[in-house]
Amino acid sequence: MTTSPIASITHHGAVNGVTGSCHQLNIHAQSAVLVDCGLFQGAETAGKSSAEQMSIEFDISQITALLVTHCHIDHVGRIPYLIAAGFNQPIYASVAIAALLPIVIADALKVGVTKNKRLIDLYLDKLKQLIVPVEYDTWVNIQVLPHASDTDHVSQHLAFNSAKAKFKPAGHILGSAYIEVELSRPTAPTAHLTGNNHRVVFSGDLGATYTPLLPSPKSPYRADTLVIESTYGDKNHKNRKHRSNSLRKVIEKAVIDNGVVLIPAFSIGRTQEVLYELEQIIHRQSNSLLWQQIEIIVDSPLAAKFTEQYLSFKQLWDKEARKALEQHRHPLDFEQLYTVNTHKEHLATIDYLAKRNKPAVVIAASGMCSGGRIMNYLERFLVEPTADVVFVGYQANGTAGRDIQHYGPSGGYVDIDGNRIDIKAGIHTISGYSAHADQSNLINFVKRMRRKPQHIRIVHGDQAAKTALAGKYRELLPEAEIEIGVES
Repeated sequence: MTTSPIASITHHGAVNGVTGSCHQLNIHAQSAVLVDCGLFQGAETAGKSSAEQMSIEFDISQITALLVTHCHIDHVGRIPYLIAAGFNQPIYASVAIAALLPIVIADALKVGVTKNKRLIDLYLDKLKQLIVPVEYDTWVNIQVLPHASDTDHVSQHLAFNSAKAKFKPAGHILGSAYIEVELSRPTAPTAHLTGNNHRVVFSGDLGATYTPLLPSPKSPYRADTLVIESTYGDKNHKNRKHRSNSLRKVIEKAVIDNGVVLIPAFSIGRTQEVLYELEQIIHRQSNSLLWQQIEIIVDSPLAAKFTEQYLSFKQLWDKEARKALEQHRHPLDFEQLYTVNTHKEHLATIDYLAKRNKPAVVIAASGMCSGGRIMNYLERFLVEPTADVVFVGYQANGTAGRDIQHYGPSGGYVDIDGNRIDIKAGIHTISGYSAHADQSNLINFVKRMRRKPQHIRIVHGDQAAKTALAGKYRELLPEAEIEIGVES
């Protein structure tokens, strides 16, 4: 845990890496709100037992609300443990995230906690009681507990007595948001305080520009303090046309020998984006016999549920995606798409693919190969020279995905469930499909603010990414205080 001097923000995760996002904004000495409460993954779990990774080790008695930027597990996975610790306050989220969150938490409970349906239902009932859907661009007042004493000698950054929050589209996944929190002081500030309010912006995970399906995020008018992710703070993605062509060429080359193409992808966000791009390619390649015979297999019941939600919230799609609908195309539900549901079907699909002589593309979770059905595919097909793995998203340190990505091209191996798997499959990375903003996006997010931040706290990134982004921000805002998340 580290404490930042910028607006009295305490970090309970995503400060030394890219998982476990959980940030506590202290309104004053006895009142605070949380922004996200996610699970740790990959190398950030090293040396920690399962209980330690999931436990809530900070005092929640002063927390009056949880604000959720989006529902990837590294941002919401600790919510059941927060509730188990006694949290009984509102959980604010955008309307779409409010609909998706129970689905994510139900799956997380089944996979990582218990198969007991009664216990899962109890958690979900409590969760649904606490969730408060909030429309984008709408201020919601946050409860602030009273000061313990009017004579407390509170420093300037703890001297606020009211708060409100607003969710703005972040373009990362359906319903994702960056969050503006406005902290206010009494109308007549005491002599040592200047100004009556302070605007804090939490970026959550910002989307890259021109990603499929969702509009790009627009910068806020103002931020006094900015807490921003830096996943790709040291890299720039390839443009949309280039990455689409790269995906098409990689798949065409990969399936020419009738092999299997594996695409690890998160069930929410990345899977739908990849499906959208594949449908676009199939539509454009209508005269290609190769593309008309490729089976696209989504092996994830969870992804299927999320795809239904994407279809339910078409009003959040961008203009390009809505235009495809007007042309009577079905970007997320096309003819060559097959969905695998039960575990029995999953095992049968692997057996079927191993015996057949026809090309197929399989999309399965988890996106960083840290569990889920993709692991069975990898264990079976990494040893096949005719197979290919295409990475379209970030692979965190300590995950099997990072090891395959790093050692696979040189014919290395990966450990899966204690078994050494020699990598003979082709390994490809198309970074342009990341749903995270790249360095130029992160710089522009700040550059396009009318009132730019006095303080920036860089979180949610590897050290090299945070350091590179900090350097760019210092060039842009030489008078601002730029801080980097470091080991506590």
